[in-house]
Amino acid sequence: MLTFEGQKFQLCDKLPRRSFLQVGGLAMGGLSLPEILRAEDESRRTSPGLKTATQSSSLRSPHRAVIMIYLGGGPPHQDMLDLKPDAPSETRGEFQPIATKVPGIQISELMPRVAAMMDKFAVIRSLVGSEGRHDSAECYTGRWLMSPQPERGWPAIGSTISRLCGPVDPAVPPFVDLSQRMKYQGWNTKGSGYLGSAHAPIRYDGATVRNMKLRDVSVERLHQRTQLLRSLDRFRRDADTQLATGGLDSYTEQAMGILTSPKLVEALDLEREDPQVRARYGKDAPDALGEGQLAKGYAALTSRLLLARRAVEAGVRCVTCSFAQFDWHTNNFSRARRVIPLLDQGIAALVEDLHERGLENDVTVVVWGEFGRSPKINNEAGRDHWPPVHAALLAGGGMKTGQVIGKTSGQAEEAIDRPVHMQEVFATMYHNLGIDVASTTIPDDTGRPLYLIDRHELIRELV
Repeated sequence: MLTFEGQKFQLCDKLPRRSFLQVGGLAMGGLSLPEILRAEDESRRTSPGLKTATQSSSLRSPHRAVIMIYLGGGPPHQDMLDLKPDAPSETRGEFQPIATKVPGIQISELMPRVAAMMDKFAVIRSLVGSEGRHDSAECYTGRWLMSPQPERGWPAIGSTISRLCGPVDPAVPPFVDLSQRMKYQGWNTKGSGYLGSAHAPIRYDGATVRNMKLRDVSVERLHQRTQLLRSLDRFRRDADTQLATGGLDSYTEQAMGILTSPKLVEALDLEREDPQVRARYGKDAPDALGEGQLAKGYAALTSRLLLARRAVEAGVRCVTCSFAQFDWHTNNFSRARRVIPLLDQGIAALVEDLHERGLENDVTVVVWGEFGRSPKINNEAGRDHWPPVHAALLAGGGMKTGQVIGKTSGQAEEAIDRPVHMQEVFATMYHNLGIDVASTTIPDDTGRPLYLIDRHELIRELV
């Protein structure tokens, strides 16, 4: 898999991109890229217990996708989706509930745009099963971080989707991570675990995009890049000739597409987006939580949600994206006023965008964090960790939206009706992709078939 580091494009074996392109037969780690692609396809077809594209066409057609927006730190469910206006003052907080487009459903005054589109969303107020750790593992893998696991760990959902479904387009990776690199390591996106580097996410950050563009380039370096471009053009022309004459097999064609297609790079270039659509998502707020938060990876970047839509349109099957951070032990309400309206605008724009483009049945959107916040407000106007219950917001995927699932007690401290386990959310996401978690397994390094998650129940209210 290509990785982009510093001023160079590098591969896993540390070969720079120029050297890689000059290696005969597109060699990588002793194998040619076509051979690797062929081996991956063979693995998908022959793995015991594994549902593949040849066994179920629904995995490849139509193109279905997941966009997961991870709110690291644990967002305050009492101030967003499960307000308790009749609770004591030390619980209810400073915000008022507002009516939504769906009669009888109320959410926070900080989320008016989502409220106006509530018919396109589903709220889960009774989410349970949190391990209670400040870590993204459960939101990305569906598994507890400290539970028994394979030697190389559990894979993120995008890696599992990559393994099961493969690419939609040979030139576009199945799994792209748009999350910021966060200072607190536990909140960063999980990788491919025991599925290996072939199914790791392609990661995006500002430095990567900047390094794809010419800036501060010397004459000598510009000449080198010009020579590289010419070589790449000749490479593509020669490849086209061989393809036209039947000289290359499908795996070689796929390898060349990955190396030479600008499709993903163009999808991640916001300069190509309609300015009116771009404006709908709002402006990025690097310092929404104070100065220096961009460097720590805690910026409120609504543009990443627009990139997520562009990525799935380009053929990505799973996009993960972080947004700010929500570990608000102090100043919960002042921080909420700065961050939650930005999230509200970005999420509403994303879902509206998907509906306008006819993708509301194909793309599942999930917005959540690792746990909720405490009912009682502490002495520093903050809310502390609260694993017993939290909330999530879902949209798209052909789900039955315009409803609230579950109910919590009077101070939002526990689920008292229809508790929904976090793994049920995973089962439903996989179901929306055409993957049956009750019958699908993937073998680990020892050949032992492993289920994707332990619990196989779907959120019956949504499907």
